[in-house]
Amino acid sequence: MKDYNDELMRYEEAAEDQYDDYDNDEMYDDEEDDFDTGFEGLEDGYDEEYEDEYDDYDDYADEGEYDDDAYDDYTKSSIGKIDPNDRTLTVVVTNKSGARAEAVIFGGNAEAAQPNGLTVEIEESSHKEVREESKSNPFKIAGMKYSVSNALQFDNVLRIDRRTASGSKTTRVYQPRNATSPQNFTQQLIDDDNFEMDVTGQDSLRVSVEDGVTAVFTFTIKARANLGNLLKGTNVAELSRAPRTTGLPQLDLIRRKRPTALGVRPRRRVVRRPTRRVVKRRRLVRKPVARRPVSRLVRRRRR
Repeated sequence: MKDYNDELMRYEEAAEDQYDDYDNDEMYDDEEDDFDTGFEGLEDGYDEEYEDEYDDYDDYADEGEYDDDAYDDYTKSSIGKIDPNDRTLTVVVTNKSGARAEAVIFGGNAEAAQPNGLTVEIEESSHKEVREESKSNPFKIAGMKYSVSNALQFDNVLRIDRRTASGSKTTRVYQPRNATSPQNFTQQLIDDDNFEMDVTGQDSLRVSVEDGVTAVFTFTIKARANLGNLLKGTNVAELSRAPRTTGLPQLDLIRRKRPTALGVRPRRRVVRRPTRRVVKRRRLVRKPVARRPVSRLVRRRRR
């Protein structure tokens, strides 16, 4: 029996060391025991380092590397395409009248006659044919080359007139001198990509040509209407998507599209950059734990 009581006392003393001092009246309810749980200082987290991998979404491929033909563009299916070899008008104006004279280019509705000794010719067809076609199939000019036999011809402005059947008239003025540059090797030629003009039956281009001067205009057609497409059930609008030729290889080679082979476009190489992975380490701060003094154990007498 004595051994049994001694064993109970040992269990009681062990419980006093690790748990509440239930036999000590001096303990207060708000005091904590001195039980060592093994987690002191780790109340805010675990005592280990871990890594979180994040994808850096800022390293996408450049926007310019997207293929323009990868998505569906409704304009490519609804609007027709102008053949790059069928979008140029070459107008030759020659003045042999013995004096300065004004040439009238286009103007299909008015069909104004040219002064005596002054001629207007279209290299691709005829001036009369272009006038007649512009009445039913108007077109838009975007870009012009203007060459003359005498550089002083650039001092004469171009007048773009629009006249309606009711008598109203509007005029825009274009100054060729704005397109000249001292750096040009040929002072008798200008190339202006910003020149624009709508050619309908109401529109005409008027230019004063000096005596004995030959002026050549090379117009690039950007868009036009083709009523013949109605017979095929397609859109009457046609658009030229090929870049306008400037004659400068360093520009034309950059602006043109890569050639196709047997109608198959070459695959566009998309550069994909490897994504960077950012490794973040979280540091855990140990909070100091206030350890209170160990309570005094009171050995209970055996009864």
